[in-house]
Amino acid sequence: MIKEILAISGKPGLYKLVKRGANMLIVETLDATHKRIPAYSTDRVVSVADISIYTDDGEDTPLVNVFQSICDQKEGKAVDINHKKAENDVVIAFFKEALPNYDPDRVRVSDMRKVIAWYNILVNAGISKFVEEEKASDKE
Repeated sequence: MIKEILAISGKPGLYKLVKRGANMLIVETLDATHKRIPAYSTDRVVSVADISIYTDDGEDTPLVNVFQSICDQKEGKAVDINHKKAENDVVIAFFKEALPNYDPDRVRVSDMRKVIAWYNILVNAGISKFVEEEKASDKE
């Protein structure tokens, strides 16, 4: 499910993949409008499952793991921080709780704000399971 959630560069919010076309994808916004729009091959489209956050130990942490950490912290509820108006110190303190070993030199406050906004979009869309469990056949 989370692999079908997309971020499109230059467009706000997150989108759900509806259908693949010849030179485009049909995507639907995850907000209340559920507006469908085309995403062309010239747009930079990336799955949320493929995004990762820089950490100071050299290994990048997948964004879905950060979302799962926030979900566990907030017990599946939306974050009550206003990602647009909150002070930088508040956003940084919250992000340190979600991912204590993030790289402060490479992760900007604007990235942290986007993580909070995207998490709230996903929770409001009814998505609360971010990390897919490995199947027994995958382990063998």
